[in-house]
Amino acid sequence: MSWGTELWDQFDNLEKHTQGGIDILEKYIKFVKERTEIEISYAKQLRNLSKKYQPKRNSKEEEEYKYTSCKAFISTLNEMNDYAGQHEVISENMTSQITVELTRYVQELKQERKSHFHDGRKAQQHIETCWKQLESSKRRFERDCKEADRAQQYFEKMDADINVTKADVEKARQQAQLRHQMAEDSKADYSATLQKFNHEQHEHYYTHIPNIFQKIQEMEERRIVRIGESMKTYAEVDRQVIPIIGKCLDGIAKAAESIDQKNDSQLVIEAYKSGFEPPGDIEFEDYTQPMKRTISETSLSNSRGDSKTELKFSSKSKGKLWPFIKKNKGAGPEDFSNLPPEQRRKKLQQKVDELNKEIQKEMDQRDAITKMKDVYVKNPQMGDPGSLDHKLIEVGQNIEKLRLEVQKFEAWLTEVEGRLPVRGEQARRQSGMYEAQTTPSVNNCAQDRESSPDGSYTEEQSQENELKMMATEFDDEFDDEEPLPTIGTCKALYTFEGQNEGTISIAEGEILYVIEEDKGDGWTRIRRNEDEEGYVPTSYVEVYLDKNAKGAMTYI
Repeated sequence: MSWGTELWDQFDNLEKHTQGGIDILEKYIKFVKERTEIEISYAKQLRNLSKKYQPKRNSKEEEEYKYTSCKAFISTLNEMNDYAGQHEVISENMTSQITVELTRYVQELKQERKSHFHDGRKAQQHIETCWKQLESSKRRFERDCKEADRAQQYFEKMDADINVTKADVEKARQQAQLRHQMAEDSKADYSATLQKFNHEQHEHYYTHIPNIFQKIQEMEERRIVRIGESMKTYAEVDRQVIPIIGKCLDGIAKAAESIDQKNDSQLVIEAYKSGFEPPGDIEFEDYTQPMKRTISETSLSNSRGDSKTELKFSSKSKGKLWPFIKKNKGAGPEDFSNLPPEQRRKKLQQKVDELNKEIQKEMDQRDAITKMKDVYVKNPQMGDPGSLDHKLIEVGQNIEKLRLEVQKFEAWLTEVEGRLPVRGEQARRQSGMYEAQTTPSVNNCAQDRESSPDGSYTEEQSQENELKMMATEFDDEFDDEEPLPTIGTCKALYTFEGQNEGTISIAEGEILYVIEEDKGDGWTRIRRNEDEEGYVPTSYVEVYLDKNAKGAMTYI
């Protein structure tokens, strides 16, 4: 099965066919190129998608990603980023192994095809030239034969005519002989030309053209094999990344399996637990008999009217008594006494850990300086050992300061841990601000204690002394303080008897103004009028924040 023997007379069709093969190859190259562009675009979109949903650093959103479900989402985003990288690998490999290679091969193929068909046309032109020579020799032989016949006929006519002279007859005879000789010569030339043409034609159709067509056939078969290999490479490039893509998908599945709802629930408890006890039972008040009622800050028995003076005062002295230290200007107290017990304990523990890390750094630095001093002592040419003494003294002083700080915070931490009530792990809704009812000392620990500058505490002896101190602080610090702006409104869902310092009583269905939103401790600051404002449990109200207010958040 050879094109040279089977398709000896299909030169033009073979030329069209091979050109069509090159067109198909170029079309396949274009297809692969567009596929690589799609892969690059897809990878870019995946990377942008992964980046878009990554949590922003140092934002409130980042704090939410401590939960296992959020960590699994972050792992999914990271795996998708790696997934996108594999599509970039597909694009790079297809470009280098298919597009570039085939483009170079097409150029070589075009040059080879051009050379083969040039040889074919040259062979055709040669055989056509031989055919023209044969035709010319044949026509000349035919013409000479006719001329010889006419000369012979003229000679015979002259020889038969008695009136023609002998000289004219001889002349006619010589002319006839000349024409016969010319015809013989033309015959010999025609015969030689015919033999030459037959030989050239045989060589053309049985040697030259078959060789040329065989080369063209081999070229076309190589093109077919090459495009098949490229298609196989196309599949292999995809197949090579399948294991890695599978690992990415396995990573996503593993991240999903790592989600622990119980752990997340425990993290919510640790993040928002205040450490307060739920309110106790309300005592029965018998109005049928006159009785002396005792006013207690940890009881809900006070009537709204009896506590108006206290509420009015406490709302103005906002931020002075724990746990309602919520000043908007300046940093909070060093001992974090503005926080609920559990949150305060966490902050103190965090501070102790940070100080211990700083102490370790200073100790490492002291060890390094000591080693350097020993080297200087052994090798004075490297440096003066005395030049490091002031550094050692400075580092020692820093360590001592940090240790004192650790002792101070550990003392506060020990005190807080001793004051915290023992509670079950089951989360309960915080419904009010109440103190523990265990012992008198515990009752007074959070209300009658003021922190001194050195971190120690002094216990107040009576409610009266505390009120005097509060009044003095109120006069000194809050007379010139401008009221906070309104950032929204709220509707009371339940009745709340605000009997503690800094709280305000509300009735179900009442509409009030919001002046400070929940900071994560479960309390919202509201205002009834210019003289009455305070804190209520966030769960007791439905808040509608003004979207135009600075930093406002919309939630219910």
